[in-house]
Amino acid sequence: MSAALVPLHPVPTMSSQANSDLHLIALWLHGKSPHTQRAYKADVQRLLDFVDNKPLAGITLNDLQSFADSLNHLSANSAKRKINAVKSLLTFGQKLGYLQFNVGAAMNAPKSKNTLAERILTEAEVHSMIALTKKNRDKVLLRLLYASAGRVSEICALKWRDVRPSGDRGQVTLFGKGAKTRAVVVSKATWQALQSLRGERLDDEAVFRSQKGGALASSQVWRIVRAAAKRAGIVGHVSPHWFRHSHASHALERGASVALVRDTLGHSSLAVTSMYTHARPTESSALHLAI
Repeated sequence: MSAALVPLHPVPTMSSQANSDLHLIALWLHGKSPHTQRAYKADVQRLLDFVDNKPLAGITLNDLQSFADSLNHLSANSAKRKINAVKSLLTFGQKLGYLQFNVGAAMNAPKSKNTLAERILTEAEVHSMIALTKKNRDKVLLRLLYASAGRVSEICALKWRDVRPSGDRGQVTLFGKGAKTRAVVVSKATWQALQSLRGERLDDEAVFRSQKGGALASSQVWRIVRAAAKRAGIVGHVSPHWFRHSHASHALERGASVALVRDTLGHSSLAVTSMYTHARPTESSALHLAI
């Protein structure tokens, strides 16, 4: 009877890529922005605390449903994000072969009201926030958040090597969500505003520097944006991302194609970008009524 063939080296399995719950979570978070990592870690920790740190493989559908019920005191959007984060982790764990079953697949995240329109500034509000900001660095920061539609993490990571002339205008290369790189052409006026910050700075230096000389932290950008909104008399928890929403909406209103806005924002599909046409429609059947 012949002996069975034995491979000289062990054949790696998908499950060998994760050897513990903590390792799985680290693999799942890898490549995501620091802000997303912090948020997702908190969401998963909330689940683990709720189930008394039961191993992920031991979590049941009943556990997930009870966890979802425990989030009822939160806004629909907050609850939806936490549940979707947990579902994403469990799906990743099964794809990797670490989890035999994905109990999260049987649970739907709650539907939430689309509040995108509430987070779109008017053109007058954007201009007011920029005009009433006295510090040049902060003024240019607000201008570029709007002009490039960059995420706060992308803007904070900008170095002067990422900023290049393009005719009499400029080009900003952003690297962000999903490890995607995109180049955005900005107007002559925005290019000139950016150049006012450069001076003798080297290519590897941050475009937006803190007082200590390093790159601005996202938390600092949030404070700059909120202070600018307060000066402009804008009500609401205005965040840097509102400039991104506003860019998309205003560009579409001024005739830019959905495809162009998609590419500028780095969206994965036209469907995502089309949300802005629904959030701020310029046409409605109501306008055709005799009332």
